[in-house]
This record gives sequence, C-alpha cells and structure tokens, in this order.
Amino acid sequence: MTEAIVIIGAGEAGVRAAVSLRERGFKGSISLVGNEEHAPYERPPLSKAVITSELLPDAPKIISNHLELAERSIDFIPNVIAEKIDRSARSVSLSDGRDLQYSKLLLATGALPRRLGVTGASAENILYLRTFSDALKLRHRLEPGSRLIVIGGGFIGLEIAASAIARGCEVTILETAPRLLMRGVPEVVAERITDRHRNAGVDIRTSVEIEEVSGDGKQYSVRLKDGAVLVCDLIVAGIGAIPETHLASACGLAVENGISVDSYLQASDPDIFAAGDCCSFPHQLYDGRRVRLEAWRNAQDQGAIVAANMLGFKTRYSAVPWFWSDQYDETLQVAGLFDPSCSTVERKLDENTSVYFHLAPDGRLLSASAVGANNIIAKEIRIAEMLIALRAHPDAADLSNPSFKLKDLLKNLNKD
Repeated sequence: MTEAIVIIGAGEAGVRAAVSLRERGFKGSISLVGNEEHAPYERPPLSKAVITSELLPDAPKIISNHLELAERSIDFIPNVIAEKIDRSARSVSLSDGRDLQYSKLLLATGALPRRLGVTGASAENILYLRTFSDALKLRHRLEPGSRLIVIGGGFIGLEIAASAIARGCEVTILETAPRLLMRGVPEVVAERITDRHRNAGVDIRTSVEIEEVSGDGKQYSVRLKDGAVLVCDLIVAGIGAIPETHLASACGLAVENGISVDSYLQASDPDIFAAGDCCSFPHQLYDGRRVRLEAWRNAQDQGAIVAANMLGFKTRYSAVPWFWSDQYDETLQVAGLFDPSCSTVERKLDENTSVYFHLAPDGRLLSASAVGANNIIAKEIRIAEMLIALRAHPDAADLSNPSFKLKDLLKNLNKD
C-alpha cells in the first residue's frame, strides 16, 4: 500500500501534525478529517475575542484558508464524521460513505464539554462552549443587561464571565468547590482572580449544590439545594471536558483518562498515534505520571512531535506544560503542574503583581504561576519554564528576591 496518513480531528494538534509531516518531507497522501464545516480554527479566542469583538467575527483560523492545505497536498475533508476504525484492514469509515486506507493513523479528536447532570439540564436550558457555532450563539444571547449564570469556576467559566461583563451583562458564577480554579492553580492565585471578578461586579458563590434547572425559552432558573432560586436570561455550564475516545474504545485501543499513549504518543496499536486533548501520556518531568492536558500549546507541540514519530523518529514528548487565560486586562500564566504538597515562594514584582514558585519537598521547581499584566509576568514565567525543564533546585532566597536575575540561575545550571 502506498504510504498514507489519516488524521482524525482538524484542530490544533491535527493541523500542526499535517503541516509538520510535509515540512519533514513526507511524500505520501495526508487526509485531514474534520467534523465541522469551517476551515481549521483556533479555540482559545472562542471564550474571549469572538464574544467581545465589536464586529461579528470570522472563525479565528489556524491557517488562512482551505487552499493553504491544498497547496501542501493535504486533503482536508470537512463536515464529516469518522464512524469506525478497522485496525485489521487499516481503514477509517466516514459518514459520507468513504473508506480511507492508512499506513499510519493519528487520532486528534479533542474533548467534549462535560454535561451537567441535574434535573432539567437539557440542551434547551443549558449552553456549552466548544465550537465556533457555540461561541456565536453565546455572543448573540449576551446582550447588555442580560442576566447570565455560569455554572463552573474553572478557566472556561471565568473567561465567559469576563467576556459577558465586557458586553454589559449581569453575571453570577456557581461553583461546587470551596473556591474558584480548584484544579491547577494555588489558592493565592485563585484569590487574586476571584477578587478581580468581584470588583467587576460578578456575584461568585462557592460550595453550592445545584438541585434543578428549568426554563421556558425566555427565562431560566437554577434551584440550589439550600432552597435558593436564581433567575436569569441564560445559563452556561463550563464544568470541565471529557476526552473524545469513542472511536479508540470501539476499535479496542487502550483508554485511560483519554487514549492511552506512550511517551512517543503511540497508542496500543503501533500504527496508531494520538495527540492533544484526547490522549493521556506519561510525563517525563513528573516521574512518568500519566497526565492529560487541555491546552493550546500542548496540542501544538504534540502535533509536531507526533508527526516526527509517525515517520519513524523516536522523540519523547517532555515539554513543560504551560497554560494561560486572559480575563479583563490581566493574564494568568502557569508553567508546570501545580501540586498542593509543594511549598510556595513568592516573588513580588510590584505592588500588584507576584510570581509564585512551587517547590517539591526536595527543593526541585515543579511549577510557577502568576497573574498580572502580560508584559510583566511573561518573562518570569518563561524563565521558570526553562528551570522546570532543567529539573532545577533553585535557592528559595534567590527566587523571592526581585532584584536577583532569574537568568543567572540558568547560566549557573548551564555551567554545571
């Protein structure tokens, strides 16, 4: 069989892989299968610029248009669903009746919004944000003066809340955990974000239990278990994501909090790989701990690495996780994986901005986080990212001293 690579999923990981295959000289056929009608587009702006921009936006494209893929001889197949993988025949069946043969297959199927599991949580009563079409629907509903309830105090929920405030809405956030951003950031950073939202007028309620939602198409309500009833014009749920693994499970691939891959992003079938939000992998920087990352940079980086490995290279994926979230006029950045057991060292950059370094019991830097103006925190987080990659054991006194140049830590490590 002529070499043929099929990529299921036309998001960040899938597109990056397709382009990287051509950049590395792959001459065989490449089919990029997407289940939406749009050309491949970026997802981070969906909760931000797509909602807040003054003019009706286009989908924020990963590439300029379909022609850019065609110029690279990448066959982009939009608006179809991959329905079945036949591993013995090495083929993928599509919803339009076609069967695609592959020598290597990449699953870049992403993740789906976790659905709210309470009485009345139907599609008529609850909106979720995952696609460009979802974002346009949300934008249309967020009119000045509208009352919005956001269920979930994670990154997506908070970004939607900030965008709704920018559009002149009244916003209430309901979070079942004791605080916002319970996963992924330390309490001190979460408190800073919480204060910023409250100062903008957001009503934040934590440790709540939702009993029921209801609506009549014009007005909606959320009943809490303490008896309180909150009335609004729109309910949006942002309570996490579930990796899209049904194709992998159906064809017998190993699944463990996502499609289970090794450090080369190879699945339990040697001809099948996975990348992006849909897969879990052992992270070399964290003692082989299996993780799944829902992050733009991770999808992009894994797309490039998996392309190399599908062509026979053996490159382990070991990039430092990096996340960001824009809310109001501030940016939250996190490098590494936060662990509550870490000790925290504060580096105060100015009156309103600090970087927090999180050290393991043996002193190794595992993560760093900050919230503030991007031009103030970005450089510090970038250096922290490099220190994490080098498994550095920095002196806490150096980290806490804003006069000490973090780059000097890198220089000393490189000397060693």
